[in-house]
Amino acid sequence: MVNKVYITGHRNPDSDSICAAIAYSEFKNKTQRINAIPIRLGEISRETQFILDYFGVQPPQLIQTVKPQIIDLKIDTVAPIASDISLKMAWSIMKQKNIKTLPVIYPNEKLAGIVSVSNLAASYLDIWDNYVLAKSKTSLSNILETLSAKIVYLSDENLELKGKVVVSMMEPNDRNLIEAEDICICGDRELVQEFVLDCNARLMIITNNTNPSEKIIDLAKEKGCTIITTPYDSFTAARLIPQSIPIEYVMTKNNLITFSTSDFIEEIKDIMLETRYRSYPVLDEDGSVVGSISRYHLITQQRKKVILVDHNEKTQSVDGLEDADILEIIDHHRIGDIQTGQPIYFRNEPVGSTSTIVANIFFENGIRPSKKVAGLLCGAIISDTLLLKSPTATIVDEIILKRLAEIASIDIEKFAQEMFKAGTSLEGKSSKELLYQDFKIFNMGNFKVGVGQITTTYMDGFTPLINDLKTVMNEKANQGKFDLIILMVTDIFKSSSLFIVCGEHKEVFSRAFNIKLNNGTAYIDQVVSRKKQVIPPLTEVINQIK
Repeated sequence: MVNKVYITGHRNPDSDSICAAIAYSEFKNKTQRINAIPIRLGEISRETQFILDYFGVQPPQLIQTVKPQIIDLKIDTVAPIASDISLKMAWSIMKQKNIKTLPVIYPNEKLAGIVSVSNLAASYLDIWDNYVLAKSKTSLSNILETLSAKIVYLSDENLELKGKVVVSMMEPNDRNLIEAEDICICGDRELVQEFVLDCNARLMIITNNTNPSEKIIDLAKEKGCTIITTPYDSFTAARLIPQSIPIEYVMTKNNLITFSTSDFIEEIKDIMLETRYRSYPVLDEDGSVVGSISRYHLITQQRKKVILVDHNEKTQSVDGLEDADILEIIDHHRIGDIQTGQPIYFRNEPVGSTSTIVANIFFENGIRPSKKVAGLLCGAIISDTLLLKSPTATIVDEIILKRLAEIASIDIEKFAQEMFKAGTSLEGKSSKELLYQDFKIFNMGNFKVGVGQITTTYMDGFTPLINDLKTVMNEKANQGKFDLIILMVTDIFKSSSLFIVCGEHKEVFSRAFNIKLNNGTAYIDQVVSRKKQVIPPLTEVINQIK
């Protein structure tokens, strides 16, 4: 079985986070026997969507958490049974599969109930009246299968049984014993058989594989009575025939406890402890039965495997990370606070983009990324380095970008202009969307700091949004207990940024950049990198605060 490995960037993903995850998944799938799956933790930005559309690549799947779910377990996948099969058939399946319970479904594949060994045992111990076949609407096919019988004469293809079950073996002397519509078990005595037909029985079961005479068959046709023969003797036939009733008559169908494939393991544990049933049906998102789960399955639960790209801080990563196994980290940011239980492959380089590192991994292993992936990596590098104008950009980024552009067959300058134009458009975006477009959380000493960044090619068009953004940022600071929230609006072509600062400790920003805020805003020239030009001075000032 090929192991699934989820490759994810950070929350509120930017182009580098998305493209690096897709590209590294391609590398892993080419070089290792795993099923590497790129995922995302937030909505796709306009810039990233432009890159994906340009190269014809679908966005990664949106995942909210990597906590273990039922879908991650190897549950019992025995096929559910139809509600009209016989008790005998259900018991036969249980013995063959060595299981104690079976989910029962209706013809539309939806769950009808659960049949267990205890249900079947109760059917033997309970005292049923002799109308049980009629009450349970037992079909002739079930009787044939249970008694290993064959049809001698069929009076009605849609035979409906309404009477009681009678064993008629002795001399016929009481016509009150058999009524019209009854089901009669009898032997080879023609006198008894004729008596049964004269009483207008609906079904006659002849034991010991005895074939009735033509006279009896003709009389059965006249009376409209179906005749079948069974190899069993009268005692065995009488004992077995209750096993022909459909399981829906005995199955548990009320107050069923079911689970979904998306349910989290930690949530179902308590339910299992409280109810302590042998097993529980598992349904997919459409409500169809996919298997059953028992308590012992929880012992074999497997943690999800993840690879982190473009981040290495827990606050920026996927929910439930503590319940997953981190296999690798590929990043170009400062070393954060993520801890692992065992040594892992950790690659952190001071370059302008994680996608530069991922591209290098391809080339170091003698592998060319596909044309589409090369294009994605180009877009991510251009985005993260602001077309190599950011102070984070290195000669390595420049060399890798040119090499990828050749593979992707794109003109770097032309592509960058189209990408920035599509990505920096503010049309139709709310203040909340702008703040969360690329928002990261940093723990600096005892301070909780949020820093968002958006890029634009038209700073004047952004000015009317400042007051609304301050309102959203102050709400975020209060609700999320942030000491400081900063939004940097970066002008790509002028290589400068407008800073909007909110929170109780705005003085930290003023001290870090030796600048006075004007109504919570400041314009700083030649500052465009959150990673290299904003986070380090903020960290230094906060660390000095006792």
